[in-house]
Amino acid sequence: MCEPLTLDGVRAAVAELLYQEPSAVDDGADLLAEGLDSVRILSLVERWRQNGAQVSFLELAERPTVAAWWLLLSARLPGDDRG
Repeated sequence: MCEPLTLDGVRAAVAELLYQEPSAVDDGADLLAEGLDSVRILSLVERWRQNGAQVSFLELAERPTVAAWWLLLSARLPGDDRG
């Protein structure tokens, strides 16, 4: 079973791919400028889809910040009734 998605979990996943501590990741920083590449974004898409959040590579690439990703992911979690 997959762990539920949380903001801290999203930050930790990004930090792992950037070889940083989660506390070093700025939620508003442009992750592409920080060194996150398309292959790593694709790995995050797959990870989060396995957790039930239906997101696409393009959606993440258009807004490459932890804060924007969390807004998108949290709205798409299973059991969310917002649409």
